[in-house]
Amino acid sequence: MDYILEMKDICKSFGEVEALRHVDFAVGANEIVGLLGDNGAGKSTLIKIITGYHYPDSGEIYFNDEKMERLSVARARQLGIETVYQERALADLQPLWRNIFMGRELSGPLGFLDVNGMMQETQRLMVGSMGFTSSAVVPDSVVGTFSGGEKQGVAIVRALYFEAELIILDEPTMGLSLSETRKLLDFVRDIRKAGKACIFIDHNVFHVYSVADRVIVLDRGAVAGQFSTKDITLDQLMDKMYRVAQTGSLD
Repeated sequence: MDYILEMKDICKSFGEVEALRHVDFAVGANEIVGLLGDNGAGKSTLIKIITGYHYPDSGEIYFNDEKMERLSVARARQLGIETVYQERALADLQPLWRNIFMGRELSGPLGFLDVNGMMQETQRLMVGSMGFTSSAVVPDSVVGTFSGGEKQGVAIVRALYFEAELIILDEPTMGLSLSETRKLLDFVRDIRKAGKACIFIDHNVFHVYSVADRVIVLDRGAVAGQFSTKDITLDQLMDKMYRVAQTGSLD
């Protein structure tokens, strides 16, 4: 498999606490990888290293086979690594088009904002990517009126529009209704259809299993196991997760 991201023998400590212990982690091009583990397993620390917020104490990171030396937040974004947090990082009081282009506004030849261009692009994305078919939702609609699932969809589509190569979803189904969750999972599948890669972090094993190509389980800072979803049933995966939670081991 061609990997877009490879992390080898990653270690990270905060004082006396070993957050990550000799972690090997990889994401293939056009692959959805589910990242599972209880609170304190090391998921957040791993993601913060991938996005440049933390430097590992030791280990190596490769992106598209290029070794990263002290990966920074700016460099991670430049490489096309985008994170959609559970807070969704949207401005609720702003219209949809401003949220799509926030910080990356289009401008005309004289340097003025190309508002018409941004609204037209937003309309195209609404119909083609976000699935908004109601005439009540327009580019000027205030994002605060959207459901949780719709907000997540906006954040994912925004990342895809700006050509993210690796999209990290941090607990995206938290607080969503059943119908919103179903729509959100469709958005996750669209990432694969777009030829991009995704790390999907969630406490709900069922949600992860339903969209992931591969699942990696972290426990107490170490990789407890990884499984291809085509080779394991949901019941088997849940049994293994339970065993890890109880014993810290799959043996």
